Amino acid sequence: MNKPRHFISLLDLSSVEIRALIQRAISLKNARNPDFQPLKGQVLGMIFEKSSTRTRISFETGMTNFGGSAIFLSPRDTQLGRGEPIKDSARVISSMVDAIMLRTNDHATVTEFAEHSSVPVINGLTDLLHPCQLLADMQTYFEHRGDIQGKTVTWIGDGNNMCHSYINAAIQLDFNLRIACPDGYSPNADMLKSAGDRVQMFASANEAANGSDLIVTDVWASMGQEEEQKLRERAFEDYQVTQTVMNHAHADALFMHCLPAHRGEEVAAEVIDGQHSVIYAEAENRLHAQKALLELLMCA
Repeated sequence: MNKPRHFISLLDLSSVEIRALIQRAISLKNARNPDFQPLKGQVLGMIFEKSSTRTRISFETGMTNFGGSAIFLSPRDTQLGRGEPIKDSARVISSMVDAIMLRTNDHATVTEFAEHSSVPVINGLTDLLHPCQLLADMQTYFEHRGDIQGKTVTWIGDGNNMCHSYINAAIQLDFNLRIACPDGYSPNADMLKSAGDRVQMFASANEAANGSDLIVTDVWASMGQEEEQKLRERAFEDYQVTQTVMNHAHADALFMHCLPAHRGEEVAAEVIDGQHSVIYAEAENRLHAQKALLELLMCA
C-alpha cells in the first residue's frame, strides 16, 4: 500500500506546489460551486487537544462544501485523552476515516500520529508550527499584492509557532523575513539556521519594519501560557504593532494577525482596524486554503 501524503509543515510541499495550492484556493473562493463535491462520502477526523474557532469551522465547512463530512473529537471523547498510545489511536482511527487533522500541544504527537496513520494527516496547530494558517496568510497576500517572492515580511513579537511557520514560508516562497523579538523569546535556533540569510533578527520593532511589505504579529501569551501574562506584558511592551511601526513600512504594507487578537496589547486598535489590516480576509481564507489542501491530499 502506498504511504499517504501528510501536511505537517510547509516543507512537506514544494514551492511550486504551495503556489499552485494558493492559486487553487483563490479559484475555489471565486467559483463557490455547490455542485463540485470531490470528497463526497469521505470523512475527516478532527482531533482537538486545544480549543479552536477558525480551525474547527474552516475544516468542517470545507468538508461539507466538498460533499464530505467531519467528526469532531476532543480528549474527552477519545481514548487519547486517557493515555492510549498514539500509534494505536493512529492505526485505529485512520482505518475508519479518509484523513485526520490534529490540533495538539506537542509537535511530536502529530509526527508520531502521521508515522502510524494509513491516511493523510494534517497539522492543525502544534506548539512548534501552524502551517495551515500560513497557507491562508500567503493566499491573502497573493490576492492583495501578487506573489510574495522577493518581498520583505516583518514578524514582531513572540518567536512562537506562527513565527516558525513564517520562517518555513520564507524558505519555500523566497521572501525576506525580519524578526523583532525581546530577549528570551527568539524562535528556534535550528529553524533560524535553516533559513540562512533569508531571515534577519532585530532588537527594535521600528527597525525591523523599515521598508516592509507585510507586518505580522500574534498574541503575547498563547494558549497555555496565561500564567506568564504579566511577565510577558513587561517583556513585550516595546513590541506592540503601533501606527508608528506601520509608518516605517511601505505605504501600501499589509497587516496580518491570525486571531484572536488583544487590541492594546500586541497591536494597537488603530492598526488592526485600520486601512493596512486584512485580518478578516485572512481568517476567511483558512476555509479556502484548507479546501485546496484537502483536495490535494485526499483526491490524489
